[in-house]
Amino acid sequence: MRIITANLNGIRSACNKGFLPWLEKQNADIVCLQELKAQAADMTAEMLAPAGFHGVHHYAEKKGYSGVGIYSKQKPDAVIEGLGIPEFDCEGRYLEAQFGDLSVVSLYLPSGSSGEERQAVKFKFLDAFMPHMVALMQSGRDVIVCGDWNIAHTEKDLKNWKGNKKNSGFLPEERAWLTELFGAVGFVDVFRQLHPELEAYTWWSNRGQAWAKDVGWRIDYQIATPGIAQRAVATSIYKAERFSDHAPLTVDYDLG
Repeated sequence: MRIITANLNGIRSACNKGFLPWLEKQNADIVCLQELKAQAADMTAEMLAPAGFHGVHHYAEKKGYSGVGIYSKQKPDAVIEGLGIPEFDCEGRYLEAQFGDLSVVSLYLPSGSSGEERQAVKFKFLDAFMPHMVALMQSGRDVIVCGDWNIAHTEKDLKNWKGNKKNSGFLPEERAWLTELFGAVGFVDVFRQLHPELEAYTWWSNRGQAWAKDVGWRIDYQIATPGIAQRAVATSIYKAERFSDHAPLTVDYDLG
């Protein structure tokens, strides 16, 4: 089972840069999208569901903002849109597709980089989201939460960690939240499980020469319950083409 997660920073922009023709060649079973920056009326038929895929989407109420989607070869048995928290659900940040005993989630966790007000929203989201993650862990289902978590966990996960200790995305409280998720709660960072030491990134600032010099952050993850995480056999970050300021993250799971 091949799962891809990709923050598109605008689905229309990413499609103009060749995202859908690339996706067609990937042989993916499930594709999680974040930051659609579109409403239903903006979506072409191909954006809603590329050939061979079923598509479900959760749009933000604000135009040109946020939004998540999931493409899947198999039609989901059930779809859960949002967390049941209006303040966050109006921003289109959580979409869960269920296939038998497997739940795949497309998540776009708030960014706090625009200022203190949004950082406060991010902390509020983290506080509300942890009990939800605990409930997913306790559900007995296989769960894979894919997406842009907007947090680099360790010093291996961003190039310039020394200069970012006081910046959103690498704050001690944010990192501790992920440590709790991977420790006490028991979720697994699938990329890190397969590559314990590799310094590889999924997002690059548009400032300076970040992309050219590979001064990036690893903030896009597939985070899974232990049973399904153990079935992950390969992972890759695609950088040969640029569809967005993020790179797609692919993981192959051997369901044997």
